[in-house]
Amino acid sequence: MDTPNKPLTQKDFVSDQEVRWCPGCGDYAILAAIQHTLPKLGVTREKTVFVSGIGCSSRFPYYMSTYGFHTIHGRAPAIATGVKLANPELDVWMVTGDGDGLSIGGNHFLHVLRRNVDLQILMFNNRIYGLTKGQYSPTSLVGLKTPSTPLGSLDMPINPCLLALGANGRFVARGIDTSTSTLGDLFVAAHGHRGSSFIEILQNCPVFNDGAWDNVTMRDIASENQLWVEHGKPLLFGKDKRKGLRLAPGGSHVEVVTLGEGGVTEADVAVHDQTNRTLAFLLAQLALPDFPMAFGVLYCDPVPSYDSAVTAQNATAVEKSGAGDIDRLLRGGHTWRVE
Repeated sequence: MDTPNKPLTQKDFVSDQEVRWCPGCGDYAILAAIQHTLPKLGVTREKTVFVSGIGCSSRFPYYMSTYGFHTIHGRAPAIATGVKLANPELDVWMVTGDGDGLSIGGNHFLHVLRRNVDLQILMFNNRIYGLTKGQYSPTSLVGLKTPSTPLGSLDMPINPCLLALGANGRFVARGIDTSTSTLGDLFVAAHGHRGSSFIEILQNCPVFNDGAWDNVTMRDIASENQLWVEHGKPLLFGKDKRKGLRLAPGGSHVEVVTLGEGGVTEADVAVHDQTNRTLAFLLAQLALPDFPMAFGVLYCDPVPSYDSAVTAQNATAVEKSGAGDIDRLLRGGHTWRVE
């Protein structure tokens, strides 16, 4: 597909399909960020695959000039796992939404993370079902009135990053659709991690849940309500970085402090360690109005990926018993034993 040694550009990853999202949809920015980032990763189109489920976000594979599968509702993890196991050399990206990934596909989502299959998993979280015209989703806030909750949702919303950490995800990050430069950095970091890399992306649906994240993303309040974490750097936020997070005695929770007040200095502020799972849980659950919302790579602590383990196990089996003959096995009788 690609000419050897010819550097690819963003345009090379743009397909010839008309993009059919609503005007103003946050998906446009995410799509552009991916197409802008892939050339920097040095990947080729013939070894890149995008797999999606069902939903607005899941139209993504049509718009990428790579290989791709637009699969069935909630089942993208199963298809993506199969693609990766069949050909470990492929670079596999999975795109899903909060409804597709956490409701219909919630079970599959848990297992792809605990298995640690080498995939980049992007979850667009707009707190609504957009494609089917605005029903409440697993991340919708309590009280949200929708066609399926006319008196207001009573369900407690899921926190996707907390769920990913609870499923033993080894790379968990959070970004914002309109912050495309930081999204690109997250894509690069996720791609460099061998195993399941999960990124929750706050995304606006201008038609059915417009402004769902305004209290976090609006420019005039962003510095006060966003905490961007960086490994090895103090957890500072706010205008002029005068606010920070301090671990309370015992380290069981964090508290907001202001530099210069009560003798607080930068030395009192906690330093982000992306390998610290306990800290990742604390950061993932930070919420307004008491705390800023945490963004960036919250947790990254690699272990061998599932696909590498499967490949090694298969190689050992072949070395011990030979390559095998599937045709002879299937024609060998009505039953057989796998050893």
